[in-house]
Amino acid sequence: MQVFAGSQLSHWDFPRNTASAALMARFGTDNGLTIAELLDGSGLSEADLTDHDRMILGRQELAIATNLVNRLGTPTGAADLGVRVGAGYHVGSFGIFGFACLTSSTLGDTVRFAARYYELSYGFCLPTVTVDGPVAALRLDLPDLTGPIAEFLVRRDLSAIAQVMAEAVGGPVPFTAVEFAGPMPESGDAEAQAAFGVTPSHGSPVTVASWPAELLTQPQPQASDISVEMCRQQCNALLERRRQRTGVALRVREQLASIEGAPHTIAKVARRLAMSERTLRRRLAEEDTTFRDLTDEVHRMLAEELLATGALSVEDIALRLGYAEATSFIAAFKRWTGTTPARHQRSVAPRARVLSV
Repeated sequence: MQVFAGSQLSHWDFPRNTASAALMARFGTDNGLTIAELLDGSGLSEADLTDHDRMILGRQELAIATNLVNRLGTPTGAADLGVRVGAGYHVGSFGIFGFACLTSSTLGDTVRFAARYYELSYGFCLPTVTVDGPVAALRLDLPDLTGPIAEFLVRRDLSAIAQVMAEAVGGPVPFTAVEFAGPMPESGDAEAQAAFGVTPSHGSPVTVASWPAELLTQPQPQASDISVEMCRQQCNALLERRRQRTGVALRVREQLASIEGAPHTIAKVARRLAMSERTLRRRLAEEDTTFRDLTDEVHRMLAEELLATGALSVEDIALRLGYAEATSFIAAFKRWTGTTPARHQRSVAPRARVLSV
């Protein structure tokens, strides 16, 4: 089995604009809920939903999703609700990110682009696409959430992904299997069967949707190399703006980037900044980030820079970044980028010597 593409994120609580929150709010009001009920606990106002420059966190969108589930779903109906809500996410809902997916040369290019820039989506589930012979499979992982809200978000995200894929390839995706980690809804799974064109199974260790791998190489009807390159440049600029760190977060990143040979512990960084661990965690939370998120950002940046030179082995890079062994670094790098250090190096520096994995 080969990892074709994977999300570079470790959690769903990343910054996003309000488009998805607005879509869910509109679904709720169309089904009899009030804006006040939908926005309860989110920290958002009705005006925020129409402010295209307003950035929110995943947890704020999660509050709206939770309100939807609690008020419109039932203990057995959150799954159906997720499929119905996800069907309302179209390519246009994702702005320049969605247009890039639409104009990529093949579905495989769309999948890789979406994984690379997943931070510009509204997903909660972290996707990984693998290829095993004639079968391509999309796995969805959802950290830290369980119960009806998890069922809702898994179905919502898979339904939205299927919708975008269908618009990109110009027709329904011929799924060959859909396996849900959750139990079979007591009311049945007619909504999912209609959405995905296949009878889902339940109780799987993970949620996976499969389709013929040959579809990944199929040209897309609206492919445009010029358009997708323009989109890529704009997506890079968007990511750069969203990832800019200020205040304490900037000071932490600077400390992490200057420390060689770990461990890059929060205790060590807190001492260097003359504050307690508790204070540092609180200050980072106030800036909507965490020590782990910053560590991943810095490690990935340094790893990519060191790999591009071709001067160090994987073991040497792992040591410099504070990993006890190369296997831990390789696993982390695959989580960030969906590929191994060696494959990444070959793609960015073809003439550099090949690193062992």
